[in-house]
Amino acid sequence: MSNTQVFIEENKDRFLNELLDLLRIPSVSADSKFKDDVRKAAGFIQDKLLAAGADKAEVMETSGHPIVYGEKMVSDNLPTVLVYGHYDVQPADPYDLWDSPPFEPVIKETELHPQGAIFARGSCDDKGQMYMHIKAFEAMMATDSLACNVKFIIEGEEEVGSDNLGVFLEDNKEMLKADIVLVSDTGIIANDVPSITVGLRGLSYVEVEVTGPNRDLHSGLYGGAVPNPINILAEMIASLKNEDQSINIPGFYDDVVILTEEERAAMAKAPFDLQDFKDSIGLRDVEGEEGFSSMERTSIRPTLDVNGIWGGYTGEGAKTVIASKAYAKISMRLVPNQDPDKITKLFQEHFTSIAPDSVSVKVTPHHGGQPAVTPTDSPAYKAAAQAMKDTFGKDPVPFRGGGSIPIVALFEQILGSKTVLMGFGLDSDAIHSPNEHYGLFNYYKGIETIPLFYKYFAEMNG
Repeated sequence: MSNTQVFIEENKDRFLNELLDLLRIPSVSADSKFKDDVRKAAGFIQDKLLAAGADKAEVMETSGHPIVYGEKMVSDNLPTVLVYGHYDVQPADPYDLWDSPPFEPVIKETELHPQGAIFARGSCDDKGQMYMHIKAFEAMMATDSLACNVKFIIEGEEEVGSDNLGVFLEDNKEMLKADIVLVSDTGIIANDVPSITVGLRGLSYVEVEVTGPNRDLHSGLYGGAVPNPINILAEMIASLKNEDQSINIPGFYDDVVILTEEERAAMAKAPFDLQDFKDSIGLRDVEGEEGFSSMERTSIRPTLDVNGIWGGYTGEGAKTVIASKAYAKISMRLVPNQDPDKITKLFQEHFTSIAPDSVSVKVTPHHGGQPAVTPTDSPAYKAAAQAMKDTFGKDPVPFRGGGSIPIVALFEQILGSKTVLMGFGLDSDAIHSPNEHYGLFNYYKGIETIPLFYKYFAEMNG
């Protein structure tokens, strides 16, 4: 066992308790009432970077929530790793579906986490995974084994679209210059099947508003004679999908990259049990675009999903009204070559065109992001693969994920830096959902693996 591994083993309890303290800070970037907590979390990260051995760590202002920047420059002759993560978290709503309060972390055993898992908002996405890097950095500093220069950029707006990150990157290109970006905001296939994410889908996110009468109306006096925005919105949304579950927006598929049969066959080698997949989320059956497997539907095919829909009266009891307005939030996951701005425009044009004359429609674009595919033949990928092989005891599987991390394209576009997506979470960790959790096995495995990445990356760039 190396000195670094010994240090990690001796400090495991402290590493855990520090993460629990971070998880107690409700750093919800989407809700202004948590603004002070978001800043408190930024200060926490700054303090821990300095305590771990960073030459400097600063809370840097943006027009939104701050970005924490830290660095340790060992030598100009060594490669530089830029670590990206985020300290902001999703809203915890609905609170009543949590088994324990979302910002009061508890550790419980589960079937997939027999060693225990931390239940708290942000435990996996991304505080637990981001904090692994700070603790791995501390372990390397404490044992004089840091093999690369390291820079940290930890932001507070990832969950609301990273609107200010691009400006920050443009304004600080020289400061952020690095040979590779290392991100742990993804996952592995299973705790006994390590994997490295090599592809991510892009995102177009919109909000729609349908307006009918100029006020809410009595459903008895007016029902049957006036447009009902909720009914109409439901019909419009239903028309966005065809019977084969393909997306019914003209031009939507024009730029989609079609994988070859050989590429699809290679993807199919990744372990996947359909029954386990259904059981894990309580489904009797799956659905999706015809002609593609569940794995393909969540990785190489674009999607359209309603994320929220509301209007009229939703309180206790009955209120017989025809609502003046109805709303929905809709996300579209995109695959390589699909441009989020183009897709957003296609959606706006189509959704407006299918509205009946009796209502007006407003489409408001929110955040989006480019899809990304990362190389598997680079020194950085090979270093990550060797590091995971050392700690898991088997080669990791290259895997395309279904989520979106828009910053991957940003880092390449602005900084010219490729990214390695070396995450340790599981799909079953309920990120963005009530009872989000992160396994202790995964947390410690990440801290153990990250120093090996630095070691092998330095050797491959020597």
